[in-house]
Amino acid sequence: MEKKNRPFLYGIGMFGTSLAINMFRGRASAFYVLLRGLTLENLALITLIYTFLDVIDNPIYGILSDNTRTRFGRRKLWLLIGTPLFALFFILFYSPPEGLVGGGLFVWALIFYFITGTLDSLINANYGALFPELFPDDKIRAKTNAIRQTAQLFAMVIGIALTPMIAEKIGYVWTAIIYGVVSMGVILLMAFNVHEPKQIDMAKAKFIPAILSIIKSRNFWIVGFANAFYSAAMGLVMSSIAFYVLYALGMGSTQETILLGAVIAVAIMGVTIWSIFVRKFGAVKVWRIALIALTVAFIPLYFSNSLVMAIISAICVGLGFSGVISTMDLLGAKVLDEDYAKHGIKREGIFSSTMGFMNRLSGLFVAAGMFLASKIYGFESGDVPGTRPDDAARFLLCLFPLVLSAIGVVFTFFVKFDEEKIKRPPLELAIVEGEKEEVLNESMDSDSFTKTE
Repeated sequence: MEKKNRPFLYGIGMFGTSLAINMFRGRASAFYVLLRGLTLENLALITLIYTFLDVIDNPIYGILSDNTRTRFGRRKLWLLIGTPLFALFFILFYSPPEGLVGGGLFVWALIFYFITGTLDSLINANYGALFPELFPDDKIRAKTNAIRQTAQLFAMVIGIALTPMIAEKIGYVWTAIIYGVVSMGVILLMAFNVHEPKQIDMAKAKFIPAILSIIKSRNFWIVGFANAFYSAAMGLVMSSIAFYVLYALGMGSTQETILLGAVIAVAIMGVTIWSIFVRKFGAVKVWRIALIALTVAFIPLYFSNSLVMAIISAICVGLGFSGVISTMDLLGAKVLDEDYAKHGIKREGIFSSTMGFMNRLSGLFVAAGMFLASKIYGFESGDVPGTRPDDAARFLLCLFPLVLSAIGVVFTFFVKFDEEKIKRPPLELAIVEGEKEEVLNESMDSDSFTKTE
């Protein structure tokens, strides 16, 4: 008899997968551009190149995960391998030698961004694949996802909102060490306490058929692109908040923490409310409404010229943000269910990792936003901010994210799932197909007998 999985023990794993990576992605620009003097164009180039690396690594990690066979399951091995390495290279990313500048600093940032990013992909390919596999029931999924997203938001409170103040006190290196060790501990705690279904004898997923199935999945592309545009919008918000507070509001790290704290605090409270709506109205409708709310919220944020107005606008952003994170993984799980119902093969790893790539495709749009801010407003770095750094900051935090989020909204109107087909057991489908084949064979045998006679 298989052991039951507790939503809480799996859900808190997202605190570990989110804490260090939020600092990694959210503070890279503040650390390298504002503090170390790397140009915004160079950081945009790193982000751009890494996005193409993600095209390669995500499907590979997914198929490796799906086809791993151990007595513990398919995912744990990769979590145990990837997590300590991720913590190590994350710390090194924020530990460039003090005298390193120019091309040397660019190479350091490039190498350790790539390695840290690809290890994050490995971890999330396996952690994400566990979600639909361990919790197939929609109601349990909604409950588990609420725990996951709440854990993620608490990680964001520390990893993004409190990091400016923490790093100012103890430095980025020690901050990275603490975050890296804590993230590693939480992920390993989760990994040792979940119980995967034993699938030693299950047919292995083949790479080419899996890729073809993804290519043919209409809902995969629609959900994937919608989430990519959303992720790009929020990625720019998190990475450019330091620019906005410094140049648009003329304030410092304390006010930055207050502003980020407002977004995340509202998001934490909002997850529970949005989850209730999901159970009542369904994930697709709630996902669409939340993304619309997020898009509209960027408008007042753009025109805010005081901390109070910025906080009120940030609360609106946090409300929409919490709605999207409460639903986007549920949509991804439905895409997986749809594939399993159609083919009867467990391919959570490659689908989850490729869906993760679609989210990381947002790196293209983040890079584009940074590049445009550099070219349009002349913003190069913290040392050379140009003559209009306030406009550049508003463009990065509000204007470009608004456009990206609005495009994501358009995609949400094209999603449609056949719920009856998804809920139908693959075994039942296989039996039906088997019966059809048997009837066909009998018919062929009968024809052959008649001809012989």
